[in-house]
Amino acid sequence: MAARWAWGSAAAGGQRSKFLRQVSHYLIRYATWIPPLIWFNAYVAQVTFIRGPSMYPFLNPHYNDSLREDLCLVWKLYAQEGLRRGMVVVFRNPYDPNKTTVKRIVGLPGDVVRTKPPYPYEHAAVPEGHLWVEGDGDKSQDSNYYGPISARLVTGRVTHVVSPWERAGRVRWWEHPLRAGVHRAA
Repeated sequence: MAARWAWGSAAAGGQRSKFLRQVSHYLIRYATWIPPLIWFNAYVAQVTFIRGPSMYPFLNPHYNDSLREDLCLVWKLYAQEGLRRGMVVVFRNPYDPNKTTVKRIVGLPGDVVRTKPPYPYEHAAVPEGHLWVEGDGDKSQDSNYYGPISARLVTGRVTHVVSPWERAGRVRWWEHPLRAGVHRAA
């Protein structure tokens, strides 16, 4: 009976070593991709859901109809370079840097913007190194709440809608009409 027990434990040891070889093979094969994927997601591009009504109807056009949200590609590489009026950008919220916010650039440095309530003044000059951002919808906490934001807070640009499928494609921000009341810098 002792011989039978010894043979059984040897078979279990062989199965265990085969299992460990398979696990180490899969770890080497797949876990080596995790750091590059994290780096890519942090510094190059990210796929993210656009939540809330602030960019309605340009993004989340089904906001009032269903719980569907737009899934968008955010391009992060060189996010702060070449910014233009009309671009949809992702930036760190000035009130809570742990959160990101999606808005449209309305004013660039040197522009004078006609503000909306609750901003305390009728016009605001956008200082050097800053942007005036606003949501497309009525329910938006934007520069009219917190003033011009530093361009250094911009972490990415919304470039494509990935889902829903019927709207998938490039975000054509340049086709969106610019808001009246912005006097452009020379």
